[in-house]
Amino acid sequence: MSRLPFESEPLEPTHDRPLSVSTLAQRIKAAVAAGLPGKLRVVGEVSNFSDRSHWFFSLKDESATLRCVMFASAARRAPSGIGNGVQVVASGRVDFYDAQGSVQLYVDEIAPVGRGDLEQRLRELMEELRQLGYFDAELKRALPALPRTVAVVTSRAAAALQDVINTAQQRWAGCRLLLKDVRVQGEAAAEEIAHAIRQISRHGRKLGIDAVILTRGGGSIEDLWAFNERVVADAIYECAIPVVAAIGHETDTTVAELVADLRCATPTQAAMTLIPDAATLHHQADQLHERLTLLIKRRIEHARQRVDAAGRSRLIARPDQMLAPVRERLERLTRQLDQAAGRRVVQGLSRVDALDRQLRSVSPVSVLQRGYSYTLGPDGQLIRSQTQAKPGDRLITVLVDGRVTSVVDGAASPPAPKLKSRKPRRRVQGQDTLFE
Repeated sequence: MSRLPFESEPLEPTHDRPLSVSTLAQRIKAAVAAGLPGKLRVVGEVSNFSDRSHWFFSLKDESATLRCVMFASAARRAPSGIGNGVQVVASGRVDFYDAQGSVQLYVDEIAPVGRGDLEQRLRELMEELRQLGYFDAELKRALPALPRTVAVVTSRAAAALQDVINTAQQRWAGCRLLLKDVRVQGEAAAEEIAHAIRQISRHGRKLGIDAVILTRGGGSIEDLWAFNERVVADAIYECAIPVVAAIGHETDTTVAELVADLRCATPTQAAMTLIPDAATLHHQADQLHERLTLLIKRRIEHARQRVDAAGRSRLIARPDQMLAPVRERLERLTRQLDQAAGRRVVQGLSRVDALDRQLRSVSPVSVLQRGYSYTLGPDGQLIRSQTQAKPGDRLITVLVDGRVTSVVDGAASPPAPKLKSRKPRRRVQGQDTLFE
């Protein structure tokens, strides 16, 4: 009879009751998990490789073999070139597979020997450049809408160059391509690429270069490593001309592509992105012509409708009817203005006459006409008192019809004394009181 699921085996086997296979497998599984870290790295040679959605293979060295499995989700992220005979570094966890009774390495990451160091260097460089802002989107330069000259930085022997040339000729033959031949692989490639980009940045405006395509075909991480060097990243970042980078295949990502103003998956895509299609431009021009023609027709029709509407208005059809009320109001206001002006003139004349009469009544001439005169002294000052006249003074008496001259021949008589006025008596409460 089989053991029920909830029944437990004794911790130690006895002669009377042996362990079941499942129990021993569980103990082996627990022992492996307890004795090994959760994740480790193993170096060895790939053998018995089988790609059946999941990867099944073995890692071996001179004296041992370890079965390995890499599930499809992890295998899709693995680099190309993994196969029998390749020395690799595999990262993952070791576990006991109950169904087959074997210990296996469940691989999460795998890379050829030496590639792990390159990837670590690549991650460190990317993090450094990210902190410096080399990847910031706001620093990316805008690509020209219609480039006249494009510089292509690649190897003359690269297939990527022919892809760019063919695409440019098919899309717009008027775009001129200038090749800067450099090595795209090897130890000196990075310096050549950086030097070429700096030369284009320095002299590109004089040569009429509007953009740069930096490209090469696919390859391993070692083949593409020149485009992961800091000197290339600096040259692209400091370039005064927009740079489009297409390095390797779509799954490959290099530092040069991340620093460039635009990254494309392939050389062909880079040329298609940068160089406009002549047929598309002609089609757009035709569409714009049609839209402009339609817009002009609508504007003309609208203007014609406005002219027709204005022709039907009273102002245009019968301007006399529109102007008659205005003319009548103008005539009425003119009459009112004339009447108001006449009244103001009459009022002004009456006021002038009144002021003239008032002035005449206080004029010295009017006083003289009533028989009065006034006398002037030798100095021409008016004589107001006899004390102002001295013996021998020549006086002039002004009359209404002339002047009389006289000479003072005697002393002036003293003035008559002034009489002191007396205040009247006032009766207060039945008694007489004198107030002085």
